[in-house]
Amino acid sequence: MRNYDVAVVGGGLIGAAIAFELASEKLRVLLLDRQTPGREASWAAAGMLSAAPDGLPAIPLIPLAQESLRLYPAFVKSVERVSKKSAQFERRGALHLFSGKNAGLDRDEIVARYRSLGLAIDPLSLGEARARESSLGPEVAAAAWNPDEARIDPRAFTEAVLAAAQKRGAKILPDSPISRLLFERGRCSGVLACGKKILAASVVLAAGSFSAAILGKNSARVPTRPVRGQMIALRPRGFRLAHVLRSGRGYLVPRQDGRVIAGSTLEDAGFDKCVTPAGLRSILAAATEMVPALDSAEILDTWSGLRPGTPDELPILGPSHAPGLFIATGHYRNGILLAPVTARLTREWILAGKTNFDAAPFSPLRFTT
Repeated sequence: MRNYDVAVVGGGLIGAAIAFELASEKLRVLLLDRQTPGREASWAAAGMLSAAPDGLPAIPLIPLAQESLRLYPAFVKSVERVSKKSAQFERRGALHLFSGKNAGLDRDEIVARYRSLGLAIDPLSLGEARARESSLGPEVAAAAWNPDEARIDPRAFTEAVLAAAQKRGAKILPDSPISRLLFERGRCSGVLACGKKILAASVVLAAGSFSAAILGKNSARVPTRPVRGQMIALRPRGFRLAHVLRSGRGYLVPRQDGRVIAGSTLEDAGFDKCVTPAGLRSILAAATEMVPALDSAEILDTWSGLRPGTPDELPILGPSHAPGLFIATGHYRNGILLAPVTARLTREWILAGKTNFDAAPFSPLRFTT
């Protein structure tokens, strides 16, 4: 048996960020993943970094999202310095686009709502919008500008965070599915992986949509479920996008190499990660409505990922029902955005037993009854 200060279950960006944060505090950290780390939801994500809610259930998330956006530049700088890898982080703002006969009213409603929530947003004329992105199509009838939004390449970032965690001393075990968590006198004392007991003073469950299955009979305490999202990578011909574009139907996220990531679907399809004609059609329809020139773009790749959804669409963060067990999962569509703040809060809970940030809305204990 091996003893560690912390065992982190799940090697996506959330688990990797937690491992990096804790290893930087000189703790003995073990990161376990059921396959190659970083190849589930983190690998599939587009990389938009926005505190704007995508619906009414996400409004309680805004303070947490804003805090994570505040932490992002310093966190990326630290990861890049240690790993010597680029995360391709850019803060260049985003265009929110509207179409249809009520486009202007819809835009004004969004602007008023975002401002009431403390989010920066400005209405733009169509001329101003097209000055930022000349490829916008004729269906775009109104636009707004989100100046604080940023973007990152999730695959590059996750690889950088994993490398940084290792360089800080964390041990990473790929291909190590967890059979169960270990408990002794009601306290979580480690994990059983590949038939071997691994003891740890603290265990962090950060396994995304697989978290509930790991808890077994206690799965109702961490009720995650997979929500499939299909994606397309495009290579535009003769132009480049400079900013993230978002509409009510989809989004486009440019990469530094000129590619454009188009998404996405929201599907309750269990753990099925197939890509479907219907899903691709809906993504391409939204993409070409915003930028018709993408009709001639080369399709480089298609894929899908499993977002970890929860009953209230909010993450599950903090100390659990069992001493020694901490939860960091259920980030749904915001795992990339919330990685820095999740890592910081988990470090504070483990080292200090508390955090000054009000994380009560995300407590695992909200599901205990």
